[in-house]
Amino acid sequence: MSVPYVHLRLHSEFSVVDGLLRLDAAAAAAADDGQGALALTDSANLFGAVRFYKAARAKGVKPVIGVDAWISNDADRDAPHRLLLLATDHGGYLNLCELLSRAWIDNAHRGRAEMRLEWFEQHGGGLIALSAAAQGEIGAHLTVGNWAAAREAASKLAALFPERFYIEVQRAGRAGEEALVRASARLAIEQALPLVATHPVQFISRDDFRAHEARVCIAEGYTLADPRRPRRFTEAQYFKTRAEMAALFADMPAALANTVEIARRCNLELTLGQARLPEYPTPAGVSIEAHCRDLSQQGLQARLQTLYPDAAERDAQRARYEARLELELATIAKTGFTGYFLIVADFINWAKRNGIPVGPGRGSGAGSLVAYALGITDLDPLRYDLLFERFLNPERVTMPDFDIDFCQDNRDRVIDYVKRKYGAQAVSQIATFGTLGAKAVVRDAGRVLDLPYSKCDTLSKLIPHNPADPWTLERALAEEPAFAEAVSGDEEYRELVELSRPLEGLTRNVGMHAGGVLIAPGKLTDFCPLYSAGGGDAAVISQFDKDDVEAIGLVKFDFLGLTTLTILDLTLQYVRRLDPSFALTLETLPLDDAKTYDIFKQGATAAIFQFESRGMREQLKRARPDRFEDLIALNALYRPGPMEQIPDFIDRKHGRKRVEYLHPSIEPILSETYGIMVYQEQVMRIAQVVAGYSLGGADKLRRAMGKKKADEMAEQRSVFVDGAKAKGVSVQTATQLFDLMEKFAGYGFNKSHSAAYALLAYQTAYLKAHYPAAFMAANLSAVMDDTDKV
Repeated sequence: MSVPYVHLRLHSEFSVVDGLLRLDAAAAAAADDGQGALALTDSANLFGAVRFYKAARAKGVKPVIGVDAWISNDADRDAPHRLLLLATDHGGYLNLCELLSRAWIDNAHRGRAEMRLEWFEQHGGGLIALSAAAQGEIGAHLTVGNWAAAREAASKLAALFPERFYIEVQRAGRAGEEALVRASARLAIEQALPLVATHPVQFISRDDFRAHEARVCIAEGYTLADPRRPRRFTEAQYFKTRAEMAALFADMPAALANTVEIARRCNLELTLGQARLPEYPTPAGVSIEAHCRDLSQQGLQARLQTLYPDAAERDAQRARYEARLELELATIAKTGFTGYFLIVADFINWAKRNGIPVGPGRGSGAGSLVAYALGITDLDPLRYDLLFERFLNPERVTMPDFDIDFCQDNRDRVIDYVKRKYGAQAVSQIATFGTLGAKAVVRDAGRVLDLPYSKCDTLSKLIPHNPADPWTLERALAEEPAFAEAVSGDEEYRELVELSRPLEGLTRNVGMHAGGVLIAPGKLTDFCPLYSAGGGDAAVISQFDKDDVEAIGLVKFDFLGLTTLTILDLTLQYVRRLDPSFALTLETLPLDDAKTYDIFKQGATAAIFQFESRGMREQLKRARPDRFEDLIALNALYRPGPMEQIPDFIDRKHGRKRVEYLHPSIEPILSETYGIMVYQEQVMRIAQVVAGYSLGGADKLRRAMGKKKADEMAEQRSVFVDGAKAKGVSVQTATQLFDLMEKFAGYGFNKSHSAAYALLAYQTAYLKAHYPAAFMAANLSAVMDDTDKV
């Protein structure tokens, strides 16, 4: 017989202090057991709500979003009560967002975000409340036999949640539990309140109990063997099946059935993948698209004046710029991102008008002419053949993402401007979740096992460190002989690794994204709850990370602090102080200055952005770059993977090796890098020129090559070869070209990013070459607080 039961109380890894459950595993366990729904109720947060919603739906399980809330106890502030809250609809979700935000910002106590009961008078709608068994106010009174206080608490909660309040009972192996179950059942009958049986799930299987205890010890600073440590959990708190719950509550079938009834009442639908931008103000009667077009055309004319001071040359060049501008504007309007461009342009131009240095660009955004015309970037994309489709692909529409570098010292001023413009309630920074990596988990697990620090540290150091491709314990055991040998030869190490395995990768702490800022179309709490680690609104961040805020439609803007911009600005200030007639700006620096290239040729690049490492200096001495394109290429090549191409690049540049092309049509595309594929944009151009791809289609090809998916690659190979054949290219040549592109696309670099950062490098080198005293003084001023750097 089918048992009516679903889990309504579950702490995942996002409870941070406790909870070992990974969301995918929880959803899979519910599906495997035939539970049609599952609730996520982490401790005072919704950190995992969006990914849980997606994981549950992917498994055919109805997601119920809730929270295990702390409720302030005015009689004893250090003994708050608990209350389980579940959202029945979107209104309930919004109330949860409001309540949690208020708890973290206005009513945090000893690191706990506490709600107050009176808040539910205004924000209790759309929420079902469960009494939290022994941890709730009713349970606390019943445990000490105070029936009058228990009745009063039940009446109060039932009034705050009319027809939506349940007395909760649990049998999780805790002392005194059975007496409380009986008392709770009696109170429920007396007060005519429904009873519900829940199970406080903390981990998947009974075998995970020790790892869960270690997880709690890591968070709270205890060792497993410490006799004084609090033991709040039992080994029974695993993900029980419906059959196990039926056996546990055989005497209370109605309490089990009420879990299904509650899940049936919870019908929250989250709208995902639909971008919601704040409204950008335009002049009366002017559409946002028309306003963007006007500003872009005005900006382009100003840029052309600077790029081509000679009127005749300017007129000769204008048509191709205007054609590209129109193409981009049409795509931006069609994809619905016009407002995004205007919002970014607004705060960047405010920064520039207010003396705050802004970088010339970073990432694929430098490939947009509209961005250049609006003042978002400062690099002419046509001159360097940077592709708009690499940034915003009309054939695969995803949210564009401008990463913006601001002077480190003034970045906060720009964020304050945005708060003033859109309202403080609409702007916040974004959460990030730190995880227990392989190295860290070995040290942490060793500490809770009370092993000597030096011993754990020794083992941790045997795990290779690569931020771009992090090592796991399994990989270290399989591929790092020294680590595997140490573990197999030492019993304590074996125990340490066994304990570390289930903990590896779990969420460990909540931090703030280095540059991500949200600007919502209205109150942020209409979309997601907010969090403040220290209480108050000093460092308010979203409870969702960057992927989840984008999933719910909020738009992330990256405000990154870059010390190089501070140094450039200080240098110019010092030069002007010495020479008031000095009129040069970074935008008007000549890019063919021989003295500047001598700095690079000699490898004298101390304090030169992106070019100061010892290895890069050696390559510069060999390459002897003498044009801006060389700097772009070297910046792109000097990284793991493509670095092996540098000797070939240098030999070809200096004529020691012949430059050859597989087909004449690709010579204009690869000539700037001496026949070597360096950039993702070159792969896209070749697909366009040789095989007739649109640039949007070429971007999809580039992504497929980067991901190396066999079935997708086979399909793309066929399309490429057929397209090339139609353009008169032989099958053999087309196949060779595709193989070459596939090889390079795996580590080809984004040229737009490399070009923008090469420009910053050139600017620092120019100032060092021509104004060395001011430049070095600026560098010292920027790091005055760090004696090692000085």
